[in-house]
Amino acid sequence: MSFWYNVDTGQVETDDNRSRGEQVLGPYATEAEARAALETAHKKTEAWDAADRAWRDGPAARDEDELDD
Repeated sequence: MSFWYNVDTGQVETDDNRSRGEQVLGPYATEAEARAALETAHKKTEAWDAADRAWRDGPAARDEDELDD
């Protein structure tokens, strides 16, 4: 059985009672993982943002800045 987190209601749902649409996150293997869905999503978003900044501000960006000087 899979578990889902409904962002509208804040409730964990199962395959049997899952809402249809974009308001659910999942599937998760356990109810605990589903309950932590927002925290997990937040951590992943922070990591992706950091990776984007590192890529954007990486060596190529520094080389371009040196050319402008």
